Amino acid sequence: MKVLIVGSGGREHAIATSVAKSPRVDKIYCAPGNAGIGQIAECVPIGAMEFDKIVAFAKENAIDLTIVGMDDPLVGGLIDELEKEGLRAFGPRKNAAILEGSKAFSKDLMKKYNIPTAAYENFDNPDEAIAYLETATFPIVLKADGLALGKGVLICNTLEEAKEGVKSIMMDKAFGTAGNRMVIEEFMTGREVSVLSYVDGKTIKTMTSAQDHKRAMDGDQGLNTGGMGTFSPSPFYTAQVDEFCKKYIYQATVDAMAAEGREFKGIIFFGLMLTPNGPRVLEYNARFGDPEAQVVLPRMKNDIIEVMEACIDGKLDEVDLQFEDNAAVCVVLASDGYPVKYDKGLEIRGLENFTGKDGYYCFHAGTKLDGDKIVTNGGRVLGVTAKGATLQEARANAYAATEWVDFDNKYMRHDIGKAIDEA
Repeated sequence: MKVLIVGSGGREHAIATSVAKSPRVDKIYCAPGNAGIGQIAECVPIGAMEFDKIVAFAKENAIDLTIVGMDDPLVGGLIDELEKEGLRAFGPRKNAAILEGSKAFSKDLMKKYNIPTAAYENFDNPDEAIAYLETATFPIVLKADGLALGKGVLICNTLEEAKEGVKSIMMDKAFGTAGNRMVIEEFMTGREVSVLSYVDGKTIKTMTSAQDHKRAMDGDQGLNTGGMGTFSPSPFYTAQVDEFCKKYIYQATVDAMAAEGREFKGIIFFGLMLTPNGPRVLEYNARFGDPEAQVVLPRMKNDIIEVMEACIDGKLDEVDLQFEDNAAVCVVLASDGYPVKYDKGLEIRGLENFTGKDGYYCFHAGTKLDGDKIVTNGGRVLGVTAKGATLQEARANAYAATEWVDFDNKYMRHDIGKAIDEA
């Protein structure tokens, strides 16, 4: 079969790597892809939001399955456009992708269906938001309602900080139209855990747990980023936590979306906070996390195509989803200055060192071909992932592998997975 993957980041490279392992797949295309994806797929110069071109390409090339990796095209309705033309596609339709596309929608859904989350209020007016903050308890969390590349969340310790945050999000439009509405949320404390899941509209099968590191600098300092690294599984995601989430969060979310007439087929990413009062939902995403996919997918035993087709066909209950009994750690190699200002176009050296190394992966996030060289083309450049029998071993392997590859403004955190030593 022929598969088209939509996206250009490390997540899509991880998806493509899994798809390439399927004996059912003869040809992989990626729109637009990157230099790493180009080594296992044919990259086509079509942007992820160029829906008409994607649909036309899928029809002209008799694509059997289109996998949409990114949030923007899912929220924008690419799955709907493909399905209108009779094309098979994996991911939620527009009316279900709102689960990620609007934080106000997802918070209201959780309140209506008693899904555990932080107390909150939604605001369309900055003056009303500030009036509410003047009566609030600090610290407090401000969230832009729409998509903001994982960066539209501000934790404010004082009223002054919060007022500045409202101005930044709603008036200065620091995150564009994502800030037209805003959620003000109770600040929760505890360990963060990410759990990805496959969903077929009625059945949900969770994957192995993971934990992301959002801040740019060691010690969880600096600005929020799209993710500087991750590890899987999380030692904090215990059997007791899993039991609670299965009872009150996972199936409840799938059922709530169905009850709202928004049948969800695809990936639901549950961002959880393990608070002293039990697990709470921080956020939903409607696709694989990035870089969570880079540690979860390499540990999945199943043929990813079979699982995705079961989701589309409503037959996920027939799948025995299995993961390796090991661990994986991903360390993101970024361009120094990310997420604010950084240079691009710098040659990447040493990528050949990953060839033939079992249990080691170098997922490309921001790269492109420049003649016969591969150069940097983004803030997050590579995701160096390694497996190990334990989390400590996987962490040691991943950091050793970061030395195999180099570029002039290479930057990384040195404490990815450090929390596992405290478990």
